[in-house]
Amino acid sequence: MRKIVLASLVAATFLVAGCNTVKGAGEDIRSVGQAGEDAID
Repeated sequence: MRKIVLASLVAATFLVAGCNTVKGAGEDIRSVGQAGEDAID
């Protein structure tokens, strides 16, 4: 039982960290696209 709880906590930590990383990468890509669009205009 203890191993299952520990494994669940570790998995949840990685999932939360992964979501935040992907969200941050998406925001970075969007800001680069906006900067390129502003430079063209």
